[in-house]
Order: sequence, then C-alpha cells, then structure tokens
Amino acid sequence: MGFSEETRKRAREIVARYPADRSRSALLPLLHLVQSEEGYVSPAGVAFCAEVLGLNKAQVGAVATFYTMYKRRPTGDYLVSVCTNTMCNVLGGQEVYDALTEYLGVGHDETTADGKITLEHAECLAACDYGPVMTVNYDFFDGVNPDTAKGVVDELRAGGRPMPTRGARLCTLKEMALQLAGFADEREGAVADGPAGDPTLRGLRLAQEHGISVPDFDPATPIPSREAKDAARPAPKPAVEADKPTGSTAPDVKAPDAKSPQVRTAETRSPDADTPVADAPGTRTPVDGPPPAAADAAAAQTAGAAANPPAGDAKPAGDADTAQRRSLDEAATGETEGTK
Repeated sequence: MGFSEETRKRAREIVARYPADRSRSALLPLLHLVQSEEGYVSPAGVAFCAEVLGLNKAQVGAVATFYTMYKRRPTGDYLVSVCTNTMCNVLGGQEVYDALTEYLGVGHDETTADGKITLEHAECLAACDYGPVMTVNYDFFDGVNPDTAKGVVDELRAGGRPMPTRGARLCTLKEMALQLAGFADEREGAVADGPAGDPTLRGLRLAQEHGISVPDFDPATPIPSREAKDAARPAPKPAVEADKPTGSTAPDVKAPDAKSPQVRTAETRSPDADTPVADAPGTRTPVDGPPPAAADAAAAQTAGAAANPPAGDAKPAGDADTAQRRSLDEAATGETEGTK
C-alpha cells in the first residue's frame, strides 16, 4: 500500500533525530511508524523503511522478524497477551489463556472475525509479583482469572476501553505503535489517567512511614536543559606534562606494600572507592617475602604430590598409562599383541 503523506512527514522527522552518518539507527522507530498505519509490518512497510534509509529489504526484514513487537500479519485493534510462564502459570495463567481461547474461538496469534482482538500467549510479561497477568497492547491487567479476563475482552469488543490495573489510558495497537515511534499521545489526560501498582509503591510508602527522605531534596527543583548544563560546566584546564595519558584509565596510586596481608585480603574481597586498582600504573603486586628459587619451588611441588594420599578405592591418584602406551606402540609398528 502507499503510505500517507503524514506518515512520510513523520518518517523524515524520525530520521532527522539521528546524525547523518547514523540514520540506520532510525529503523526501529520507523518500523513502529509503518505499523501505526497498517496495524502490522507488511512487505510494503519493509520496502518503505528500506527506501527511506537507503537499505535493502533483506536488512530491514532481518530486524522486523527479530522483535516480537513487530507483527508480520494483520493484527486486531487490541493485542491481548496472557503470560503462561512459570510464575503466572502456577497462579493460573494457563487457565486464563485456555478460557480466552475457547471464549473467543481463536488460538495463539490469531484474530477474531470482527478484527478487534488478537490473542497470544506470552512467555513472560516481567510482572511476576502481579501474576497472573494479562496485557492489552502492553498495558497491564494484574491478578486476572478466567472471568475477569473475559470481562475485559467483552468490554473491548463492545467498543469500550477498560482502565488497566496500572499504567496510562488504554489505546489501540496503532495508537500504541505511534507512541513507540516517538510521538506523544495527544488525548487529553491520557498519560495521567492510570494508577500505579501497590508493589511498585511499597518502597515509597515505607519511606513515608519511617520519615525517610533525601536530604535537601526539593521536588520543585527544575530539571536543567542541556544548554544550561553545558554553560555551567567549567572550562577545561590547559594540558600539562603530568596530565598526559599514561596508557591506562586507572589513576596512579601508591603501592599497598605497607599493609598487612589481612588488610589486603579484606580489600580484595570487599573493595571500596579508596581501594587501589590492582593493575594501576605505579603499583606492583605485594608479596609476603622474596619468591622461592626455581629449584626450591620444584622440590616443594614434588613433596606435595608425594604427600597426597591415594584415592579411597586404594587406586593411585592418576590413571595408569599402560593401555595408552600400548596403543601408541601398536599404531607405530602396525602390529598388535595378537600378531606378534
């Protein structure tokens, strides 16, 4: 299909967000953009993205088939996903999915005859503490059961938009795809509508209960713009000899030779901001004494090996090499013990 002029205008806006030599980075939002017009990423959508970015269709198709959020067949107004992974499954997720399959008369990745609902089972929706969960166009409905799930799809098919358990106001798949392409939801109050989940707010409520707050924090403090940050950044100091790079990003630190082995061990196991970097310039590995001579080290190794007791089954610690040597000899001479 031919894409609308509005879509082409938005495509140019998306590409303009990236440096000229990095325009390929615009591919993901462009795929969401074509999905916002067609409801899925069609072959025409793949060709459109390739044309805009100067890529071939194989390059675009490789990305479009990798991510599950890009649909490769026509999808309903509402994508209903039911988590059937371990945690949600234990809590009843599979029963919810099975009930919707029977109720809607469709299976995984299939769409109802009225074009309203596409059903899918999801391996994980990353909301185990709210399980079993179901999403509609990736907005959450928590703690669902077969009856509440049927109630949600009934309302969707009747033209309503049930409020998610948490998150912003529900939107269609095309509206959601346009937002993922980087364009704001223009509906009045749409973003502010949704509530937050209780587990999400638990930390905030504990802090309020115990009077915990960030010192000197003013929630009304404005967030500075990038220009203001750049203006407040101090000018760089002129380079001097000591500032020249040493070939490592680690700072020069004093070798910790004066520390006891116990302190060094503790720092190694639990380093903090003041613990020297082990391979920093100017450091060397501390030792408790001079290294042994090679002959002494070899003698110590031999004595240690001799002191090892045999295995519990009275066999030597290593396997005998008799069979290996026999095989090597036979391979070299071409004779076996039976032919000698």
